[in-house]
Amino acid sequence: MLTKTEQGLLNALEAHADEHGIEIVTVEVTGARKSPTIRVYIDAPNGVNFDELTRSQKWINDLMDEIDPFPGAYVLEVSSPGIDRPLRTPEHFKRFVGSTVVVRASEAVNGRANWTATLTAADDAGITVCDDASNEATIPYEKIKRANVKGIIDFSR
Repeated sequence: MLTKTEQGLLNALEAHADEHGIEIVTVEVTGARKSPTIRVYIDAPNGVNFDELTRSQKWINDLMDEIDPFPGAYVLEVSSPGIDRPLRTPEHFKRFVGSTVVVRASEAVNGRANWTATLTAADDAGITVCDDASNEATIPYEKIKRANVKGIIDFSR
């Protein structure tokens, strides 16, 4: 799911996350090679507020300066996972069983590589999803390229 660079940054950040009381949800590196953007998504037991983002931005920035993952310029963004929360670990998937998810697989599973469906099960080997037409698929983690919760906003409340 993550590139080698993203995994290296994630490992470095996770080594310090507990001492700051946060979870590193995932890391993304996007943009041009000469000036990439590093996006770090964080979460905390009571959610992420502005103060938490400010505190985390400081220590994450200091760590990135120490690591210097991209010689020259890069942009660092620290954010909450948001309504379309990325899913990366078995624990993430287990926490969101029953939710609608969007999954992109590296190869077709039951004839499809892209699934927008209900996450019906998750274990240490993979996930099971079922779409509105009752099409079901069990997708091993090693075949998941990207996955996230599909944010749903109910304006009727």
